[in-house]
Amino acid sequence: MEEQPQSNALAAAFPAPPPFWKSFTPENLERISELRATQSEEGSKTHDPAKSLPARLLDLPPELRNLQPPTPPADGIYRCFGDTYNLNEALPSLEDQEIRQLYSPSTSPSGNGKHADRAFILKRIAKSLLLNFLELVGIMSINPKIVRSVPSPDGGPDLEITEYDGKIDDLKTLFINFHHLLNEYRPHQARESLILMMQDQLEKSRAETEGIMKMKAKVEGILEGLGQAKLAEMKNGKLDGDCDNFEEGRDIWDELEKEFG
Repeated sequence: MEEQPQSNALAAAFPAPPPFWKSFTPENLERISELRATQSEEGSKTHDPAKSLPARLLDLPPELRNLQPPTPPADGIYRCFGDTYNLNEALPSLEDQEIRQLYSPSTSPSGNGKHADRAFILKRIAKSLLLNFLELVGIMSINPKIVRSVPSPDGGPDLEITEYDGKIDDLKTLFINFHHLLNEYRPHQARESLILMMQDQLEKSRAETEGIMKMKAKVEGILEGLGQAKLAEMKNGKLDGDCDNFEEGRDIWDELEKEFG
């Protein structure tokens, strides 16, 4: 009996914020930032962010536990606003939802025929939506009570419905077909987003490597120039003993300081 009001609150159109929002205070955010920085310094030698997910903080105080993302559900099931969802849930077909499919089955990945151009199908549905909306406006402006006969779904006698009701049903069917086609693009969108992220990381790594190589070439050029200059001085008999070696080292550091300082 006590869980029923909470369930209704979670499933409401405008549910109240979850109770753990009170944990997100400036003081708690600063504390957990310090703990993350400390753990990052301690595990910098062993933790590789390129090969594993960021480490979660363990043994946190109760008031800080809600400030980090929860662990992924082990069974793949989670709740959101009172409804249960499955991470591995497959996209149901229009036939399973008892919705009339307006495009060829070969357009769907489950079809056995040649795949049609989905972008072209989406454009056709979008134009049909605009046309049906204009027809609905015309019906409502002339006489919304006009009745028309439609076949019964169970094979019985024809049903009589008003023109605007039938047009609204047509719009609903068009929207569902349009939305279903877009949802079939989700795996492709996820793959392309992952490819873009990996390409961005690769370009950053290449840029960093190129910068390191350029810096290495500069340092080698400076050292080579200084070495040749000192070799020429040694041939002229200008270097003498440890004092001259000390002066050579100081000149090298002065030159490096001017270039990169």
